[in-house]
Amino acid sequence: MSAVRRLVVEADGGSRGNPGPAGYGAVVIDAATGETLAEAAEYIGVATNNVAEYRGLIAGLTAAKALFPDAGTTGADLRVHVRMDSKLVVEQMSGRWKIKHPDMKPLAARAAAILPPSSVTYEWIPRARNKHADRLANEAMDAGREGRPWEASASTAELDAPARTPLPDRGPPGDAVAGAAKARAALAAARGGAEAGRLFEVGGVGGEEPQAPVPTAAGPTTPEPTDVTAVVAAPAPQVGWAAAPDLGAPATFVLLRHGETALTPEKRFSGSGGTDPELSATGRDQAARAAAHFAALGTVQEIVSSPLRRCRETAEAVADRLGLDVRTEDDLRETDFGAWEGLTFGEVRERYGDDLTAWLASPDTAPTGGGESFTEVAARVAAARDRLTARYAGRTVLLVTHVTPIKTLVRLALEAPAQAMFRMELSAASISTVAYYGDGNASVRLLNDTSHLR
Repeated sequence: MSAVRRLVVEADGGSRGNPGPAGYGAVVIDAATGETLAEAAEYIGVATNNVAEYRGLIAGLTAAKALFPDAGTTGADLRVHVRMDSKLVVEQMSGRWKIKHPDMKPLAARAAAILPPSSVTYEWIPRARNKHADRLANEAMDAGREGRPWEASASTAELDAPARTPLPDRGPPGDAVAGAAKARAALAAARGGAEAGRLFEVGGVGGEEPQAPVPTAAGPTTPEPTDVTAVVAAPAPQVGWAAAPDLGAPATFVLLRHGETALTPEKRFSGSGGTDPELSATGRDQAARAAAHFAALGTVQEIVSSPLRRCRETAEAVADRLGLDVRTEDDLRETDFGAWEGLTFGEVRERYGDDLTAWLASPDTAPTGGGESFTEVAARVAAARDRLTARYAGRTVLLVTHVTPIKTLVRLALEAPAQAMFRMELSAASISTVAYYGDGNASVRLLNDTSHLR
């Protein structure tokens, strides 16, 4: 009997925008010595994080199989232990979570068909322990941005890899592994078993998504696959941190505050109640720097702006660089500050002291002279949010707007009280990011980033 070869596959994938420019990385390691045996990385075009993670897994398993092409047909002399920081992929491939998203099913089936299910085990690891594969994925995305392929000879990813210790000899798979293997075998069977790898070819540099066989007038070219959720027994519902429903790509709002106007450095109230200043020379420079930043990232797919001049000028600077149109959304306008428009905080304190104190104490209080309360602003901003998340589901949208709307979107995403508005700093031309998922949840990913201005 041939000796059992034990390998570790570490894989990762990333998307700069989700969806956005994406890539994957994978490394095959000798379990006994910790030695790197093979590396793989590729830029795959525009894709989601989940697609990139699965592509990394497929590449890692393929590389492991290629190292030992003469391994027994039953997999008895090859054992592969997969480590990933994607809980979604690990749990789905282990058979503990259902696969609901149509883009994930063919990818999971292809991964399951590479090696006999009984020879592969899965483990979730923290991102800090997956640096090698993460670095490979980022190298691939950097290469794609520059229009060149990733080259193994130029890679420095292994330098970032944490020290590895040999994987203990785990012996033959036990009942738990056999159960997971059965689930993965069901996955492969649901997509045509060993044929899954050919039926669902995944694109290369072009980033093509795998597609199901095309039906003809005489019917499908292959038998219609059964839903994998009917094959794999449903586990008990996951709750708390364990919960990770496959909700698809979120609507991602990149929130750009407009550039400076003449009023910005003097910290004067500048809302929508009469003042509509243009960008200053500094503001125009900030808009140009923001445009260059987004052009380099390549993630923005749509641009929506407040109708006020300072936002439209900022948005148009970015749009001209990206070749996109600007759509305006009236409810993204700044607060109407009433009689306070154009005044500094100190001047308002001198003239309308009692009104200012009441405004600071309650979100229901409006500025003097018929301005808008924070409660009123929040209602229209939330309405705009709901319209835009429905319109741009799964896309990355640049919203060019003002201090109050941005703070409101962040506050609502965090479910924080209105007083949190006074505890956020938002610089001119700063970038914040909020992602909105299909179940109504939101994730604040960035706040007040000004690194692109330096």
